[in-house]
Amino acid sequence: MRDKVKNLSLFAVIALLVTALSQVIGYWVDANIAINSTVEINSLIHLTHVRNFGGVFGMFQGKGGLFGLVSIGLLLAVTAYLWFSDTVKRYEFVCFGFIVGGGTSNIVDRLIHGSVIDFIDIQHIPYWNYVFNTADVMVHVGIWPLLFFSLFLDKEESGLT
Repeated sequence: MRDKVKNLSLFAVIALLVTALSQVIGYWVDANIAINSTVEINSLIHLTHVRNFGGVFGMFQGKGGLFGLVSIGLLLAVTAYLWFSDTVKRYEFVCFGFIVGGGTSNIVDRLIHGSVIDFIDIQHIPYWNYVFNTADVMVHVGIWPLLFFSLFLDKEESGLT
């Protein structure tokens, strides 16, 4: 039980820090870069302030409220899984902390601004014209190690490899 509390605390701290960091950076972008304008950092990275009123990759514009509700449901489900399951590994608490923090930040954006503040604009990638934000990066920081560890680490621990 003591490990569970420590892991849940770690999850909560990571989620809160990721949410706070993403919100602070989004606030800075909103205050310093006009909507639909770009600041060139270098030839690869631009900061382009756009608003996403839809979902992932800008799909279903105008349906941000629906994505917000789905996101809240998913974040609650992940938190319940971590709370009630007795087989959760420490890396899952860490990875889900990043995922939940990023998701929460996008929900906060939707509640405050009615849209998600996107601004990271990577140039010179063929067929890539998406602008994203810190919260999206944090979700990926959680998803990819979670996927890797789930596919490879768990099998090694259980002797299936």
